[in-house]
Amino acid sequence: MQNDEIISKINQLLVDEIEIEEDKISPAADLKKDLEIDSLDFVDLFVIIERNFGVKMKAEEMTEIKSLQDFYDYIIKRVGSN
Repeated sequence: MQNDEIISKINQLLVDEIEIEEDKISPAADLKKDLEIDSLDFVDLFVIIERNFGVKMKAEEMTEIKSLQDFYDYIIKRVGSN
């Protein structure tokens, strides 16, 4: 899977599953402040990412991830190492 395909799929999952408005999605968007992802949304996001990409996420790993670009980079790196 190519990087742009991964990013596109993540964006679509954010819209469909987490119900984030599409116009708020940009690489520079802060997950908590701009996208308003709370702790329950993060749990849902972990499950969605594992189901769709086979990437098992840990809560402690998310402390370094602030922006949507950070999140893309994390998933791309993990998908590439599977």
